[in-house]
Amino acid sequence: MWIFPEPTAVTLSGANTPADDQNEITMSVHELGEDNEGVPVVFCHGFPELAYSWRYQLPAVADAGFRAIAADQRGYGSTTAPQDVSAYALANLAGDLADMLDALEIDKAIFVGHDWGGYVAWAMPVLFPERTAGVVGICSPNKPFATTELLRSLFPDPEKMYMLWFQEPGVAESFLDDRVAPVFENLMVAGRDPREIADDGIGRGAGMDFNPFRRIEELSGLGDPIASREELDHYIDTFNRTGFRGAINWYRNIDAKSVAHPDIGTKVLDIPTLMITAEWDPAIPPSMAEGMDALCTDLEIHMVERAGHWVQQEYPDQVNSYLTDWLTRRFA
Repeated sequence: MWIFPEPTAVTLSGANTPADDQNEITMSVHELGEDNEGVPVVFCHGFPELAYSWRYQLPAVADAGFRAIAADQRGYGSTTAPQDVSAYALANLAGDLADMLDALEIDKAIFVGHDWGGYVAWAMPVLFPERTAGVVGICSPNKPFATTELLRSLFPDPEKMYMLWFQEPGVAESFLDDRVAPVFENLMVAGRDPREIADDGIGRGAGMDFNPFRRIEELSGLGDPIASREELDHYIDTFNRTGFRGAINWYRNIDAKSVAHPDIGTKVLDIPTLMITAEWDPAIPPSMAEGMDALCTDLEIHMVERAGHWVQQEYPDQVNSYLTDWLTRRFA
């Protein structure tokens, strides 16, 4: 039985984020194992998720003797959501985690990230090497994030690529805020063989429609649910309250990220790293992790078979086994 801890509102100092007037952030933080002497493990969620996405991992990692921490990140859930797109620069997203460590009186942590949270986790040893003991990427590899120029070369029609559709402020959120329940009910489903989903609007490749959000109501029944009604309602209730603007603003900074931090995803990391891929992830397939051994001198890779994008929720036992085994061997 998994236990998801109640949140604590943690006020961040802003000491590790670029100076502007939007870094007075209060972060909603969930912890298990905070009373033990184990190495802290910080979980970073993706889009459109929450700290709640790690509900299966926190108890397993705490039971293995570590201090397990997950937060609603900037723009999500009960954490502050600044209005301006500039507030979601990668330096701020990573800086929030360093500020959180300060507030929790933690010197160094292992960062575990899925989806967008994975790119923030991989940024930590580059931007805050003194605070990073190791990194775990779940689906998200240590590679440069795509730019809008690259995406436009693959998807000339911006409506057919969700990250391009997200770029114009107000467009995507005004559509999705009225369709919160279908977003989670229709997309948070089990993995399917990519050969079977090419006609569903969530395939890959140049010219294909890779924007399931734009026609979310048409995608009912594409897979078995991976969350209970109670779990789905947690996401739905939260996003009905917050809307999607803060979460989508992360995507509106992808070009600025590439310009400001060209070494993220290209710099060689000399720390313990673990990569867990999901065989049937249509968004970030295992092939994207190829070549990571050239960027990570101490790398271990595992693949969860038949798993889709939400692998840590679909196959928590397998993910927890790989994760706790690696943590125990390398850091206990």
